[in-house]
Amino acid sequence: MIDSALLMAVSLVVFLGLGIWVGLALLLSASLVLAFYSTVPLGPLLTQYSVNILTTPDLVALPLFIIMGEFLVRTRLSQQLFSGLAPWAELLPGRLLHVNVIACTIFASISGSSAATTQVVGRMSLTELLRRGYRRDIALGSLAGAGTLGFLIPPSTIMIIYGVLAQQSVLRLFVAGVLPGLMVASLYVGYIMLRATLDPAIAPSSDEVFSKMRLIDRLRASRKLGPVFLLIFCTLGSMYFGIATPSEAAAIGVVGAAAIAWLDGTLTAGVLRDVALGSARTCAMIGLIMVGATVLSITSTILGYPARINGWVATLDLPPGALIAVMLMVYLLLGCFMDGFSMIVTTLPIFLPLAVSAGFDPVWFGIFIIIAVEMSQITPPVGFNLFVINGLTGDRISHIARVTLPFLFLLMAAVFLMVRFPAIATWLPSVLIG
Repeated sequence: MIDSALLMAVSLVVFLGLGIWVGLALLLSASLVLAFYSTVPLGPLLTQYSVNILTTPDLVALPLFIIMGEFLVRTRLSQQLFSGLAPWAELLPGRLLHVNVIACTIFASISGSSAATTQVVGRMSLTELLRRGYRRDIALGSLAGAGTLGFLIPPSTIMIIYGVLAQQSVLRLFVAGVLPGLMVASLYVGYIMLRATLDPAIAPSSDEVFSKMRLIDRLRASRKLGPVFLLIFCTLGSMYFGIATPSEAAAIGVVGAAAIAWLDGTLTAGVLRDVALGSARTCAMIGLIMVGATVLSITSTILGYPARINGWVATLDLPPGALIAVMLMVYLLLGCFMDGFSMIVTTLPIFLPLAVSAGFDPVWFGIFIIIAVEMSQITPPVGFNLFVINGLTGDRISHIARVTLPFLFLLMAAVFLMVRFPAIATWLPSVLIG
C-alpha cells in the first residue's frame, strides 16, 4: 500500500508541476498506479466510470447554472445592485461598505460562482467606495471575503459537484447552504459594524444624497433590485416549493438571466458567443476534473486506502471536533496550492468516510467542505478571489490577502459554530424536505 500510495502522490505532484491540467493529472496518476499495482482492466474501468459520472442526472443542472452565471456577468447587474442597496446600507454603521456583503449575498443566490460574484459586485462597488473616500483595506477585504459566498449560498456549482461525487441530494445540499450562508454574511456585517464603531475613520461622513432621502425615495431606488429578486424567486423558489427539480430550476434561471440581459440591452450576438465559449470551457474543465477524480477515487477503493486510513484514524481515538480541526488544517494547506474543485475531488474519497464514521451527516460535511474551500479562495498564492480583485484594482496579491485576514478568521468562526451547532446546516433540510 505504501509503495502504491507514494507512486500516486509523487506522480500527481510531478504532473501538476509540469503544468498538466488538473483533471488529466488525476486521471494519469490513477491509471499509472492501477497499471502497476492492480489486475483490473484499465480500459473498461476508465470507460465505464467516465460514462457513469458524466451521465449522472443531477449533473444536468451544472452547465445550466454556469450558462446563467455567464449571462449575468455580462449585464449591468452590478450597477442595479449598488443603486438599489446603497440607500439602505447608508443607515448602518460602516454605511456603503455593507453593499459589498449584501450585494455578494444576493448575487451569490443566482450565480453559483465565487469568482463571478466577486467580479460583478467589485466592478461597481470598489470604484464607488474608493471614490467616496472609504478606507481601501476594509473595502478590498470585505469584497474578497463576501465574494466567497458564491460557493456557499445556493445555487452553487461546487455543491452540485459534491452532491454527485458523494451521492447526496443536490436539492438537500442547496437547502442546507441557506442558513450557513446567511450566518457568514451576518458575521461579515457584524464585523464591519464593529470596526466602524471602533474606528469611524474607515468610512467617510454620511453622503448628503443618501442622508436626505425619504423612505419613499429609498423604496423607489429598491425597484432596481426587482429583476434580481424575481430571478432568485423563480430559480430557488421553484426548487424549495417542490415545483421544479434543480435541473428544471436551472433552465428557468437561464431563461431569466437571458431576459435580464435583453432588458438592459446587453444581449448581443457578441455576448451570446462569449457566453457559449465561456460555458463550454468551464464545463469541459469541470467534466475532466470529475472524470479524473472518479477514477482516482475508484483506484483508492480498489487498493484499500480509505479502509486502511479509517482504521488508522480509529486507533488515534480523536474526538469528532479534533478530526474536523485536522481536516480544516489540511484544506487550509491545500488551499495555498490548489483550486476549490481540485481540493474536493482529491480529498473526498478519504475524508468523507472518515467524517461519516465519526458521526457527521454527509450533507453537513458537504457544507463544511464548501466553507473550507471558501477559505482557499482568499489564501495566497492560488486564491482566486485575490486574483479577481488584483485584476480590478492592481493591488498586490500579498496586500489583498493581508487585508482579507479578518474575514478568513470569520470563516473559521463559522466552522466552529457549525461544529457546535450542527443544526445550522441540517435543520432546514429536515423541515422542508424531511
